[in-house]
Amino acid sequence: MTRSILWLRRDLRLTDHPALLAAIRDANHLLPVYIHAPEEEQPWQPGAASNWWLHNSLIALDRDLRKLGSGLIIAKGSSRLVLRKLAIKHQCQHLFFTCLPEPALIQRDSRVCRELTKAGVSCHQFHSYQLLGGNSIRRIDGGSYRVFTPFWRALQKQGMLQRSTEPAPKSLPPLPDEIDSLEIDSLKLLPSNPWYREFHNHWQPGEAGAFKKLHDFMQQTVNDYHTGRDRPDLSDTSRLSAHLHFGEISPVQIANGLSARIGGTPAYTDNEGASQYLRQLAWREFAIDLLANNPDTDRLPFDSRFADYPWRSDKQAKNLLQKWQRGETGIPIVDAGMRELWQTGWMHNRVRMIVASLLTKNMGIHWLDGARWFWDTLVDADLANNSLGWQWSAGCGADAAPYFRIFNPVRQAERFDPNGNYIKRWLPELSTLPSKSLYAPWMAKTSELFKAGVQLGKTYPEPIVDLQSSRREALQRWESVKRRSNTAGSK
Repeated sequence: MTRSILWLRRDLRLTDHPALLAAIRDANHLLPVYIHAPEEEQPWQPGAASNWWLHNSLIALDRDLRKLGSGLIIAKGSSRLVLRKLAIKHQCQHLFFTCLPEPALIQRDSRVCRELTKAGVSCHQFHSYQLLGGNSIRRIDGGSYRVFTPFWRALQKQGMLQRSTEPAPKSLPPLPDEIDSLEIDSLKLLPSNPWYREFHNHWQPGEAGAFKKLHDFMQQTVNDYHTGRDRPDLSDTSRLSAHLHFGEISPVQIANGLSARIGGTPAYTDNEGASQYLRQLAWREFAIDLLANNPDTDRLPFDSRFADYPWRSDKQAKNLLQKWQRGETGIPIVDAGMRELWQTGWMHNRVRMIVASLLTKNMGIHWLDGARWFWDTLVDADLANNSLGWQWSAGCGADAAPYFRIFNPVRQAERFDPNGNYIKRWLPELSTLPSKSLYAPWMAKTSELFKAGVQLGKTYPEPIVDLQSSRREALQRWESVKRRSNTAGSK
């Protein structure tokens, strides 16, 4: 009698699941198990918003498994010890799992497999978390890519779609008798402070929610994605990022869905929206590849010149950081983004770049402080994407601009929120200001502020930084870094 363990982590789905399909091929009994072991992901244990999503995703997966005659086993503790105990108690011969490409998890999985192999259990890992199926793209000289565009070209040349998708099984082997399982509630994933109370109005964690998001995107917005993706006032993005992170849908499902929708390969189509969206999937691959080949970049700057960058660490910097976190900077597009994040667990990508630029460049605060806040408050917090995005915004990451780019949040808002609808939605206290004053209320006429009922410093904050002078200071800091680097290089 063959018994197999399916170790579920961030592959919380039934469709297009190679590890699941392999596990049930010859199994008389299947043990699908989720082990809660956040300490094994240190120093980046999942944040509060991620835990909210995980709680609801586990409930959805258990429900889906039960419909097929199985169920989700919940455990907590050392993954190595839990799996060994489970295998010995139920006489399991095989362990199946989906590889997660983060450095700490790769090491953890290796330890688990060594332990189970000693216990006579065969370990089988599968690669469906990425488009590339676990293959790393290399330059001609054998090195990894440091810039996205040549990585993107190589990805297209190699072929992005390595396999077709597989449907979910129609039934599953039953669980063995006398299975011990915890209740999902016992994991205490939901934060004690119910700041997430509005999340259910925006998200449906689980595979069904992922399918719905993909369907809606394909039917309603993919054709306009290339023109609308930078507009936070529109709904022209897919919002699939959290579903992707938790593996409720695979990147191959999305890419193949694009192909089916447009009747061709997205990378080689006249549908600019589909092509641009596939490019964003490739950015995810690039981020994963970058972290895998530079495992310290979740904490250390990719550009070593920034190792001694003069980040602010004084008491005022701490106060500024708190105002930024609360959406009280006095700069409307930034505050709108931070309030969207707090209320929904998500922020539009264009706005993520704007708020990150303000924190790291104008305020001079370390990118890690911003990365940690995003990590705790984003439902789609992903180590590779979060690290790449924050380092890029700070200017110390891969694929950084050839110059020290500092976003002007007022100009960005005027360009990408042209009617002010995004700002008005999240900052209703400014909604009656005329458009020309909405983006920079500190420059509005006194009569305009009075008519709109806006009192700077009372109903809405004064700006906590002067955009022009802080820009000059940021450029001066950058020049000092370059001088030190040039001096060191000449010795």
